[in-house]
Amino acid sequence: MSTYLAIDIGASSGRHILGSLVDGKITLSEIHRFKNGFTKKNGFLCWDIETLFAEVLTGIAKCKEIGKIPVSLGINTWGVDFVLVDKNGQLLGDAVSYRDSRTDGMDEILSGIISEQDLYHRTGIQKMIFNTVYQFMALQKYQPELLEAAAGFLMIPSYLSYLLTGERQHEYTISSTTALVNSKSKAWDFELIKKIGLPEKFFGEIKPPGTNVGNFLPEIKQRLGFGAEVILPCTHDTACAVVSAPIDEKSIFLSSGTWSIIGVELTEPICTEASRQSNLANEGGYQYRFRYLKNIMGLWIIQSIKKDYNDEYSFSDLADYAAKSSDFPSVFDVNEHRFLAPENMEAEIKAALKESGQQVPDNIGELIFCVYHSLAVSYAKTVVEIETITGKIYDKICIVGGGSQDGYLNELTAKICKKKVTAGPVEGTALGNILVQMISAGTVAGLLEARELVKKSFVINEYV
Repeated sequence: MSTYLAIDIGASSGRHILGSLVDGKITLSEIHRFKNGFTKKNGFLCWDIETLFAEVLTGIAKCKEIGKIPVSLGINTWGVDFVLVDKNGQLLGDAVSYRDSRTDGMDEILSGIISEQDLYHRTGIQKMIFNTVYQFMALQKYQPELLEAAAGFLMIPSYLSYLLTGERQHEYTISSTTALVNSKSKAWDFELIKKIGLPEKFFGEIKPPGTNVGNFLPEIKQRLGFGAEVILPCTHDTACAVVSAPIDEKSIFLSSGTWSIIGVELTEPICTEASRQSNLANEGGYQYRFRYLKNIMGLWIIQSIKKDYNDEYSFSDLADYAAKSSDFPSVFDVNEHRFLAPENMEAEIKAALKESGQQVPDNIGELIFCVYHSLAVSYAKTVVEIETITGKIYDKICIVGGGSQDGYLNELTAKICKKKVTAGPVEGTALGNILVQMISAGTVAGLLEARELVKKSFVINEYV
């Protein structure tokens, strides 16, 4: 029985999950979990990349401790963020988080070089002020000496894989989140890169999911006591989640976690002006499918409120309080930039509601219901946009990821979107990572078989 290891790192936590195919069903077991987050460093909000890699190694070491050596492993993370490396592969500068404010105003600078219409027509990526292209613009403005000294860049999962193997690779799904990949050619848009003034040497060949990077470096093998092949899964977490989503051509997927990412799977990108105006993205997916989607602020808002209350309430408590305040009428736009990284989320929400002349919540129940309701309204609006632009009607929403456990939000989503909702699998991202490895190894025949295995192997709840 072959075992595969998914190293799934999100913005708030990471986990190592082993997966195997046993009697026609996939079994998963979590062997390591750790916290993640950003802190202020050298004036920027940064990820602690050294600690992240230390946790990667700690989790891999546990495989030997429990006697389950994987034949391969893959690493996935959130998108858009990257690090710079010198000619020897050493880190230059810090791993700055997308939530840092350094990109404020970079859209105006970039629009003086290339119009937003042309940028979207080329890349098909929704405008978000923290997109990699804007992060590069910020580097040009604030830290040009780093760009000058750098020999290249790597997205976060590619850098972690490089530390394991010594091989530097660019993977398709996460590269597409940079807004520097041409959606039609599925390769770096060098005309765009030249216009922006970025070094062409940074942009090596983009590899598809399933690519074998190689085995551990000798020093890593010696430290861990074993070796394993490192596979590029879909290194972007949402792309992994979509692989495991039990969807068909009539389904909308919703990857629910720190971000709520809602969309459909297409075989061709839609880069029309109507699509741009709706701010929908054409992100790369497995087998060069497109994830036609919108990023919605998601459970980050709930997580931030919970943190502001010093974790006094559990997520279950918050859902219960919300259910008791379901007549609270106010709604806010969860996608406003002000909710990306406020000092205090509750105060920011109340200020937004007051500015719009709406009722301000008096207690935690009203506050959380207001967030849930606003999220579901944002989902419904996006569903209408997707159906209008694609010209198709979808009959269900498949929710995957940790947020699929939130039964109350699932109920609200079904009610407000007027669609059947399915929820599960919970570990959708890690599962998608493992499925790509299984397909690469020939253990699973392909994507369709993988999704059928998901239905057989995991409980999928329904809401109507």
